[in-house]
Amino acid sequence: MTSIYVGNLPFTASEEEVRAKFESFGTVNSVKLIADRETGRPRGFAFVEMDQSAAQKAIQELNGQDMGGRPLRVNEAQERQPRQGGAGGGRGGRW
Repeated sequence: MTSIYVGNLPFTASEEEVRAKFESFGTVNSVKLIADRETGRPRGFAFVEMDQSAAQKAIQELNGQDMGGRPLRVNEAQERQPRQGGAGGGRGGRW
């Protein structure tokens, strides 16, 4: 199974529209549109899961293709890097 990042989606894109774009290349196992946690509004990107060979074809064919007047950015999703802990913000301290 390959996870595909789909960026620069129109904010009006639905899960069904994204699924339809990818189904011409093979079976789509899942589509996850990402929304803002606070407002619930779409963030303009999604993740699509497909079999490896279908995913590679979809990435090659759909990257840069227009959807709703926007060129899609389509590539294999990368593992999310854990956030690095740090000293945090704050007001400069005295030494």
